[in-house]
Amino acid sequence: MTEVAGNARQLPRGRHGLPREQVVASQRERILEALAEAMAENGYVNTSVAMILKRAGVSRETFYEQFRSKEDCFEAAYEHAVAGMLARIDAAVGAEAEAVPGPEANKTDRMRRILDAYFEGLVVEPAHARLFLVEVYAVGSKAIAGRARLLELFVGLIAEALDARTAAQRFACQTFAAAVGAMVTGRIAVGDVEGLPALKEPLLELIARSGDLYGEAMVAD
Repeated sequence: MTEVAGNARQLPRGRHGLPREQVVASQRERILEALAEAMAENGYVNTSVAMILKRAGVSRETFYEQFRSKEDCFEAAYEHAVAGMLARIDAAVGAEAEAVPGPEANKTDRMRRILDAYFEGLVVEPAHARLFLVEVYAVGSKAIAGRARLLELFVGLIAEALDARTAAQRFACQTFAAAVGAMVTGRIAVGDVEGLPALKEPLLELIARSGDLYGEAMVAD
């Protein structure tokens, strides 16, 4: 029996009457999930296109209709995984804004929501987490540049949540984001996904003890 990527459903065989666009989108989703799952088990270098095809339940022709190469597929899977993480964080921050709109919103609570969503995303999507935190370094300079852009997005979320106003505060937010990235990458690299949530409270306590190091939010509160 063909092994199919976990979250992406394979379309029924034969004549199903679905629009071509829906078929292509389903195939693409299955391929991206299959690559992430295969890499989680074998690493980027040892993951072949054949492994991806078997998991996704698609033909080689279908794969190359959508992707030029394994690296091209990785780049698409990377963007897909990052978009999912950012959507999760945006939803968490948006829920807070709806609950406590305007200036009454507590920015330290926003930081907790950001970290809650981030760590939850890593735990529930471990293959995606490994893809954009670990395997990205095996792909090449273009992929690593994408990893740097992701880090800057995370810095921006932290800086906004903690009300960073000065260059020094922005730099402190950069060091915080880099430290978080290094710690979670280390845990994921050794397969300790379950240990990730234990990092959250010490990180929040660090911010709580920081005064205005990262921004004005703690002073304002």
